[in-house]
Amino acid sequence: MMNSLSRRSFLVQGAAVATSAAVTRSAFGAAKRVRLRNSHLPAGASGTLLIGGDLQVNRLGLGTAEFTGPDRWGPPADPAMIRAVIRHAYDLGINLIDTADVYGPYIAEQLVHDALYPYPADLVIATKGGQTHDVQGQPNAFDARPERLRAACEASLKRLQLEQIALYYLHSPDPKVPYEDSIGELAKLQKEGKIRHIGISDVNAEQLATARSLVTVTVVQNAYNILTKRGDEIIGICEREHIVFVPFSTFSRGRMLKSEDDKLAGLQALAKARGIDLPQAVLAWELARSPVTLPIFGTTRIDHLEDDIAAAKVHFTKRELEQLG
Repeated sequence: MMNSLSRRSFLVQGAAVATSAAVTRSAFGAAKRVRLRNSHLPAGASGTLLIGGDLQVNRLGLGTAEFTGPDRWGPPADPAMIRAVIRHAYDLGINLIDTADVYGPYIAEQLVHDALYPYPADLVIATKGGQTHDVQGQPNAFDARPERLRAACEASLKRLQLEQIALYYLHSPDPKVPYEDSIGELAKLQKEGKIRHIGISDVNAEQLATARSLVTVTVVQNAYNILTKRGDEIIGICEREHIVFVPFSTFSRGRMLKSEDDKLAGLQALAKARGIDLPQAVLAWELARSPVTLPIFGTTRIDHLEDDIAAAKVHFTKRELEQLG
């Protein structure tokens, strides 16, 4: 179940990864590393990772896709509560906030800004470009043309009031655009100092290899949870290459919590034996899956936020993990 690569080994080797020499300016200061202000906060029990060798983050991140209205469209019903959730997440030790221009659209990025600006020195904001959301109730469309990515990145910089985005993802491959063209534009934005580190999302092994042939990929974000486990090959690559893996759809947007799958039944039994709730067990399993995983979760309630962060203290034994299969 667990890869033989130790968490200590990954961190030591990951710390040696150099930041891209193409980065010419930084919102955090040239060559300055981001260090956690307090590793003893609740989220700190999850352990830490280095993104690109210089951004230290706790191994639980806050996702913001839920911070909008119905169908991920428009503002939330209670923006003040969402801002409070974001601030409380940071106060509990979550220093990686994951967002995207398409959430709302534009709403989630603005809420992150309004909740935390001026930003703490150890905050890492990750955002994305390459999708559009133009009609409420309709699925996102792809648009990863180079000119669109440039416009999206520059608009995110303005909304977030940043000089440089710490981690910028290509949200997904666009079947109408050569993948090399999309990644190549991110490389240009990085060279110009608008992006510090490049991440990619929703990719297969071939696309990851293509991206890595052009840029230094520091993070891969794919859908992954105990039911699907379709990302095992990608996780293996990330372990070997010292790339952080961020699983999303941790709870499959709530559907998996109602599943009768045998794998989930085993996790439910383990959660009951441990005296924890199922969402905590799901997050704890993802933390245990590999030393390179950094799960993100989203919630609009403070009590759920506190419960989810409590997963950082849950450490499954090797035998428990083997029993889950």
